[in-house]
Amino acid sequence: MKDAAAAGAAEVVARTRTTSLGTLHDGAPSVTLAPFAVVREPLAFVVLVSGLASHTRDMLADPRVALLVADAEAGAAAPHAVPRVAIRGTAAPLDAPHPRYAAARAAYERRFPDMAGLFGLGDFRLFAIAPAEVRVVLGFAQAASLTPATLAAALARD
Repeated sequence: MKDAAAAGAAEVVARTRTTSLGTLHDGAPSVTLAPFAVVREPLAFVVLVSGLASHTRDMLADPRVALLVADAEAGAAAPHAVPRVAIRGTAAPLDAPHPRYAAARAAYERRFPDMAGLFGLGDFRLFAIAPAEVRVVLGFAQAASLTPATLAAALARD
């Protein structure tokens, strides 16, 4: 089951371009939608965010975050059966001198070439979200917990 869950989670992550990003805002949960890319070594979900956005300030104040990567509610799938990957992790800013910056930027620009111009704006910066816990649901009664290493290995097979 874990191998199938890991492969399914990797498929959801590979074909979905946005995530719901949950942060703590003044001690309360807050959620926004964010495009993301993936860096595989070590595994991180990369978001490019504006310094003007409250979620950016939230991540700087408290790096604990949650992500929900879910397939669109299309076709005949019941809402309870929508494939999804939920991640709890830690967000860290990646600025140009950081050793992981170049790989993170390249991954983001490959996934969103039309957004490359945002890197030239002074208020945008990359954050790498390192997963600590991964939960995958591939359909009704098809759920599993994965380690970040298991998800990373499944993504590497893609």
